[in-house]
Amino acid sequence: MNLSSSTARPASAGVTVRRVFFTIQTLALVVAFAFAAPLARAQDDPVVARVNGTDIKQSDLAIAEEEAGTQVAQMGPEAKREYLISFVADMMLVAKAAEAKKIPDGADFQRRLAFTRNKLLMEQYLQAEAKTAVTEAAMRKVYDEAVGQMSKEPEVRARHILVETEDEAKGVIAELKKGTDFAELAKTKSKDPGAADGGDLGYFTKDQMVPEFSEVAFKLGKGALSDPVKSQFGWHVIKVEDKRERQPPEFDKVKDQLEQYVVRKSQVELITKLRAEGKIERIGAPAAPAPAAPPAEQKK
Repeated sequence: MNLSSSTARPASAGVTVRRVFFTIQTLALVVAFAFAAPLARAQDDPVVARVNGTDIKQSDLAIAEEEAGTQVAQMGPEAKREYLISFVADMMLVAKAAEAKKIPDGADFQRRLAFTRNKLLMEQYLQAEAKTAVTEAAMRKVYDEAVGQMSKEPEVRARHILVETEDEAKGVIAELKKGTDFAELAKTKSKDPGAADGGDLGYFTKDQMVPEFSEVAFKLGKGALSDPVKSQFGWHVIKVEDKRERQPPEFDKVKDQLEQYVVRKSQVELITKLRAEGKIERIGAPAAPAPAAPPAEQKK
Protein backbone atom coordinates (compact mmCIF):
# COMPACT_ATOMS: atom_id res chain seq x y z
CA MET A 1 0.00 0.00 0.00
CA ASN A 2 1.37 3.39 -1.02
CA LEU A 3 1.14 5.89 1.82
CA SER A 4 2.45 8.88 -0.13
CA SER A 5 0.39 12.02 -0.61
CA SER A 6 -0.38 11.00 -4.20
CA THR A 7 -3.13 8.47 -4.90
CA ALA A 8 -1.88 4.99 -5.80
CA ARG A 9 -3.11 1.42 -5.82
CA PRO A 10 -2.03 -0.87 -2.98
CA ALA A 11 1.17 -2.59 -4.10
CA SER A 12 0.94 -5.73 -2.00
CA ALA A 13 -2.47 -7.07 -2.99
CA GLY A 14 -1.16 -9.19 -5.85
CA VAL A 15 -2.55 -10.01 -9.28
CA THR A 16 -5.20 -12.40 -8.00
CA VAL A 17 -6.42 -9.93 -5.41
CA ARG A 18 -6.75 -7.17 -8.01
CA ARG A 19 -8.62 -9.44 -10.44
CA VAL A 20 -11.09 -10.67 -7.86
CA PHE A 21 -11.68 -7.18 -6.47
CA PHE A 22 -12.42 -5.92 -10.01
CA THR A 23 -15.11 -8.59 -10.28
CA ILE A 24 -16.67 -7.44 -7.03
CA GLN A 25 -16.67 -3.83 -8.21
CA THR A 26 -18.25 -4.76 -11.52
CA LEU A 27 -21.10 -6.52 -9.78
CA ALA A 28 -21.56 -3.56 -7.41
CA LEU A 29 -21.55 -5.96 -4.49
CA VAL A 30 -18.84 -4.38 -2.36
CA VAL A 31 -20.65 -2.24 0.16
CA ALA A 32 -19.55 1.21 1.36
CA PHE A 33 -16.56 1.20 3.73
CA ALA A 34 -18.24 3.43 6.27
CA PHE A 35 -20.33 0.70 7.84
CA ALA A 36 -24.01 1.34 8.39
CA ALA A 37 -25.23 0.80 11.94
CA PRO A 38 -27.33 -2.33 12.55
CA LEU A 39 -31.07 -1.85 12.37
CA ALA A 40 -32.35 -0.44 15.61
CA ARG A 41 -33.91 -2.63 18.25
CA ALA A 42 -37.70 -2.75 18.26
CA GLN A 43 -38.06 -0.15 21.00
CA ASP A 44 -35.82 2.22 19.02
CA ASP A 45 -37.60 1.56 15.72
CA PRO A 46 -40.81 3.59 15.88
CA VAL A 47 -43.73 3.25 13.49
CA VAL A 48 -43.78 6.32 11.21
CA ALA A 49 -46.83 5.50 9.04
CA ARG A 50 -49.33 2.78 8.17
CA VAL A 51 -50.55 1.58 4.78
CA ASN A 52 -53.86 -0.27 4.93
CA GLY A 53 -53.00 -1.35 8.46
CA THR A 54 -49.38 -2.40 7.73
CA ASP A 55 -46.70 -0.55 9.67
CA ILE A 56 -43.89 1.45 8.10
CA LYS A 57 -41.03 1.75 10.59
CA GLN A 58 -38.04 4.04 10.86
CA SER A 59 -35.79 1.17 9.77
CA ASP A 60 -37.81 0.90 6.55
CA LEU A 61 -37.05 4.54 5.83
CA ALA A 62 -33.35 3.90 6.46
CA ILE A 63 -33.33 1.16 3.81
CA ALA A 64 -35.32 3.36 1.42
CA GLU A 65 -32.79 6.16 1.92
CA GLU A 66 -29.98 3.83 0.85
CA GLU A 67 -31.95 3.03 -2.31
CA ALA A 68 -32.78 6.67 -3.03
CA GLY A 69 -29.14 7.75 -2.71
CA THR A 70 -28.42 11.15 -4.25
CA GLN A 71 -32.12 11.88 -4.77
CA VAL A 72 -32.51 12.74 -1.09
CA ALA A 73 -28.93 13.75 -0.19
CA GLN A 74 -29.63 17.49 -0.41
CA MET A 75 -33.06 17.42 1.24
CA GLY A 76 -33.74 18.80 4.68
CA PRO A 77 -34.76 16.34 7.44
CA GLU A 78 -38.53 16.94 7.18
CA ALA A 79 -38.63 16.92 3.37
CA LYS A 80 -36.52 13.76 3.31
CA ARG A 81 -38.77 12.01 5.84
CA GLU A 82 -41.90 12.92 3.87
CA TYR A 83 -40.36 11.79 0.59
CA LEU A 84 -39.24 8.43 2.04
CA ILE A 85 -42.61 7.72 3.66
CA SER A 86 -44.31 8.39 0.31
CA PHE A 87 -41.76 6.23 -1.47
CA VAL A 88 -42.29 3.24 0.86
CA ALA A 89 -46.07 3.70 0.95
CA ASP A 90 -46.31 3.76 -2.86
CA MET A 91 -44.08 0.69 -3.06
CA MET A 92 -46.32 -1.20 -0.64
CA LEU A 93 -49.50 -0.21 -2.48
CA VAL A 94 -48.12 -1.24 -5.87
CA ALA A 95 -46.70 -4.47 -4.45
CA LYS A 96 -50.09 -5.40 -3.03
CA ALA A 97 -51.72 -4.72 -6.38
CA ALA A 98 -49.07 -6.88 -8.07
CA GLU A 99 -49.87 -9.74 -5.69
CA ALA A 100 -53.52 -9.48 -6.65
CA LYS A 101 -52.48 -9.88 -10.30
CA LYS A 102 -50.54 -13.08 -9.40
CA ILE A 103 -47.23 -11.55 -10.56
CA PRO A 104 -45.25 -13.35 -7.79
CA ASP A 105 -46.34 -16.68 -9.32
CA GLY A 106 -44.50 -15.99 -12.59
CA ALA A 107 -41.19 -17.70 -13.41
CA ASP A 108 -39.46 -14.41 -14.20
CA PHE A 109 -40.41 -12.97 -10.81
CA GLN A 110 -39.15 -16.08 -9.02
CA ARG A 111 -35.81 -15.94 -10.85
CA ARG A 112 -35.36 -12.26 -10.00
CA LEU A 113 -36.38 -12.88 -6.39
CA ALA A 114 -33.77 -15.65 -6.05
CA PHE A 115 -31.09 -13.46 -7.62
CA THR A 116 -31.92 -10.52 -5.35
CA ARG A 117 -31.88 -12.79 -2.30
CA ASN A 118 -28.42 -14.11 -3.20
CA LYS A 119 -27.13 -10.61 -3.89
CA LEU A 120 -28.40 -9.35 -0.54
CA LEU A 121 -26.91 -12.34 1.29
CA MET A 122 -23.57 -11.69 -0.38
CA GLU A 123 -23.61 -7.99 0.51
CA GLN A 124 -24.50 -8.67 4.13
CA TYR A 125 -21.86 -11.39 4.51
CA LEU A 126 -19.14 -9.27 2.90
CA GLN A 127 -20.06 -6.39 5.18
CA ALA A 128 -19.93 -8.60 8.27
CA GLU A 129 -16.57 -10.11 7.29
CA ALA A 130 -15.10 -6.68 6.56
CA LYS A 131 -16.30 -5.26 9.85
CA THR A 132 -14.62 -8.12 11.70
CA ALA A 133 -11.39 -7.63 9.74
CA VAL A 134 -10.99 -3.92 10.51
CA THR A 135 -9.01 -3.80 13.74
CA GLU A 136 -6.31 -1.44 14.97
CA ALA A 137 -3.80 -4.29 14.77
CA ALA A 138 -4.69 -5.10 11.15
CA MET A 139 -4.38 -1.47 10.08
CA ARG A 140 -1.08 -1.07 11.97
CA LYS A 141 0.29 -4.15 10.20
CA VAL A 142 -0.56 -2.74 6.75
CA TYR A 143 0.87 0.65 7.74
CA ASP A 144 4.14 -0.84 9.00
CA GLU A 145 4.55 -2.95 5.84
CA ALA A 146 3.91 0.06 3.60
CA VAL A 147 6.33 2.25 5.55
CA GLY A 148 8.95 -0.48 5.29
CA GLN A 149 8.65 -0.43 1.48
CA MET A 150 9.02 3.34 1.16
CA SER A 151 12.18 4.46 -0.60
CA LYS A 152 14.67 6.74 1.17
CA GLU A 153 14.00 9.61 -1.21
CA PRO A 154 15.50 13.03 -0.44
CA GLU A 155 13.19 15.96 0.28
CA VAL A 156 13.78 19.69 0.44
CA ARG A 157 11.81 22.30 2.30
CA ALA A 158 12.09 25.66 0.57
CA ARG A 159 10.55 29.10 0.29
CA HIS A 160 10.36 31.05 -2.95
CA ILE A 161 9.42 34.45 -4.28
CA LEU A 162 7.93 34.50 -7.79
CA VAL A 163 8.17 37.65 -9.93
CA GLU A 164 7.65 38.56 -13.59
CA THR A 165 11.17 39.52 -14.70
CA GLU A 166 14.80 38.69 -14.05
CA ASP A 167 15.49 42.27 -12.98
CA GLU A 168 12.75 42.02 -10.35
CA ALA A 169 14.30 38.77 -9.11
CA LYS A 170 17.72 40.46 -8.85
CA GLY A 171 16.12 43.31 -6.90
CA VAL A 172 14.57 40.79 -4.48
CA ILE A 173 17.96 39.12 -3.95
CA ALA A 174 19.57 42.50 -3.24
CA GLU A 175 16.97 43.24 -0.56
CA LEU A 176 17.44 39.81 1.02
CA LYS A 177 21.19 40.27 1.17
CA LYS A 178 20.61 43.51 3.06
CA GLY A 179 18.84 41.49 5.76
CA THR A 180 15.17 41.77 4.76
CA ASP A 181 13.14 38.83 6.10
CA PHE A 182 12.40 36.34 3.28
CA ALA A 183 8.87 35.48 4.46
CA GLU A 184 7.86 39.12 4.84
CA LEU A 185 9.28 40.02 1.43
CA ALA A 186 7.41 37.09 -0.16
CA LYS A 187 4.13 38.47 1.17
CA THR A 188 4.66 41.82 -0.55
CA LYS A 189 6.61 40.85 -3.70
CA SER A 190 5.62 37.34 -4.75
CA LYS A 191 2.81 36.70 -7.22
CA ASP A 192 2.57 33.05 -6.15
CA PRO A 193 -0.71 31.99 -4.40
CA GLY A 194 1.38 30.75 -1.45
CA ALA A 195 2.80 34.21 -0.80
CA ALA A 196 0.50 34.62 2.21
CA ASP A 197 2.47 31.79 3.88
CA GLY A 198 5.72 33.61 3.29
CA GLY A 199 6.39 31.59 0.12
CA ASP A 200 6.71 28.36 2.14
CA LEU A 201 6.40 25.31 -0.14
CA GLY A 202 6.79 22.76 2.63
CA TYR A 203 8.74 19.54 1.96
CA PHE A 204 8.79 18.19 -1.59
CA THR A 205 10.59 15.55 -3.64
CA LYS A 206 12.46 16.35 -6.82
CA ASP A 207 9.69 15.19 -9.16
CA GLN A 208 7.04 17.34 -7.46
CA MET A 209 8.38 20.60 -8.89
CA VAL A 210 9.15 21.74 -12.42
CA PRO A 211 12.67 20.58 -13.44
CA GLU A 212 14.23 24.06 -13.53
CA PHE A 213 13.12 24.71 -9.95
CA SER A 214 14.08 21.28 -8.58
CA GLU A 215 17.54 21.25 -10.15
CA VAL A 216 18.48 24.42 -8.28
CA ALA A 217 16.66 23.68 -5.01
CA PHE A 218 18.26 20.24 -4.56
CA LYS A 219 21.77 21.55 -5.27
CA LEU A 220 21.56 24.39 -2.75
CA GLY A 221 22.76 23.85 0.79
CA LYS A 222 20.58 24.35 3.84
CA GLY A 223 19.98 28.09 4.39
CA ALA A 224 21.35 29.01 0.94
CA LEU A 225 19.78 31.54 -1.43
CA SER A 226 19.58 30.98 -5.20
CA ASP A 227 20.32 33.22 -8.15
CA PRO A 228 17.26 34.06 -10.31
CA VAL A 229 15.68 30.85 -11.66
CA LYS A 230 13.54 30.92 -14.82
CA SER A 231 10.54 28.60 -15.23
CA GLN A 232 7.28 28.58 -17.17
CA PHE A 233 5.69 30.54 -14.29
CA GLY A 234 8.18 33.40 -14.18
CA TRP A 235 11.36 34.09 -12.19
CA HIS A 236 12.00 32.49 -8.81
CA VAL A 237 14.21 33.34 -5.89
CA ILE A 238 14.63 30.19 -3.78
CA LYS A 239 15.75 29.76 -0.19
CA VAL A 240 16.34 26.23 1.15
CA GLU A 241 15.08 25.87 4.72
CA ASP A 242 15.83 22.18 5.35
CA LYS A 243 16.83 18.86 3.80
CA ARG A 244 15.87 15.37 4.91
CA GLU A 245 14.87 11.89 3.76
CA ARG A 246 11.25 11.45 2.82
CA GLN A 247 9.06 10.85 5.87
CA PRO A 248 6.02 8.54 5.98
CA PRO A 249 2.67 10.16 6.78
CA GLU A 250 1.42 9.76 10.34
CA PHE A 251 -0.79 6.74 10.98
CA ASP A 252 -3.82 8.82 11.92
CA LYS A 253 -3.62 10.85 8.70
CA VAL A 254 -3.95 7.75 6.51
CA LYS A 255 -6.21 5.73 8.80
CA ASP A 256 -9.20 6.00 6.44
CA GLN A 257 -7.12 4.67 3.54
CA LEU A 258 -5.84 1.84 5.72
CA GLU A 259 -9.37 0.91 6.75
CA GLN A 260 -10.53 0.80 3.14
CA TYR A 261 -7.58 -1.35 2.16
CA VAL A 262 -8.16 -3.84 5.00
CA VAL A 263 -11.86 -4.02 4.05
CA ARG A 264 -11.13 -4.69 0.39
CA LYS A 265 -8.43 -7.23 1.17
CA SER A 266 -10.66 -9.19 3.57
CA GLN A 267 -13.51 -9.31 1.04
CA VAL A 268 -11.22 -10.37 -1.80
CA GLU A 269 -9.65 -13.10 0.33
CA LEU A 270 -13.10 -14.42 1.25
CA ILE A 271 -14.18 -14.57 -2.41
CA THR A 272 -10.89 -16.22 -3.41
CA LYS A 273 -11.27 -18.86 -0.68
CA LEU A 274 -14.86 -19.67 -1.63
CA ARG A 275 -13.91 -19.93 -5.29
CA ALA A 276 -11.14 -22.38 -4.45
CA GLU A 277 -13.49 -24.50 -2.33
CA GLY A 278 -16.39 -24.35 -4.75
CA LYS A 279 -17.00 -25.95 -8.13
CA ILE A 280 -17.88 -23.56 -10.95
CA GLU A 281 -18.87 -25.14 -14.27
CA ARG A 282 -19.42 -23.18 -17.46
CA ILE A 283 -21.92 -24.92 -19.72
CA GLY A 284 -21.81 -24.47 -23.46
CA ALA A 285 -19.10 -23.06 -25.70
CA PRO A 286 -19.08 -19.39 -26.71
CA ALA A 287 -20.32 -18.65 -30.21
CA ALA A 288 -17.64 -18.84 -32.92
CA PRO A 289 -16.66 -15.48 -34.44
CA ALA A 290 -18.11 -14.70 -37.84
CA PRO A 291 -15.72 -15.42 -40.73
CA ALA A 292 -13.98 -12.39 -42.23
CA ALA A 293 -15.44 -11.05 -45.45
CA PRO A 294 -13.33 -11.85 -48.56
CA PRO A 295 -11.29 -8.89 -49.90
CA ALA A 296 -12.91 -6.87 -52.64
CA GLU A 297 -11.69 -7.67 -56.12
CA GLN A 298 -9.49 -4.93 -57.53
CA LYS A 299 -10.39 -3.38 -60.86
CA LYS A 300 -7.81 -3.63 -63.59
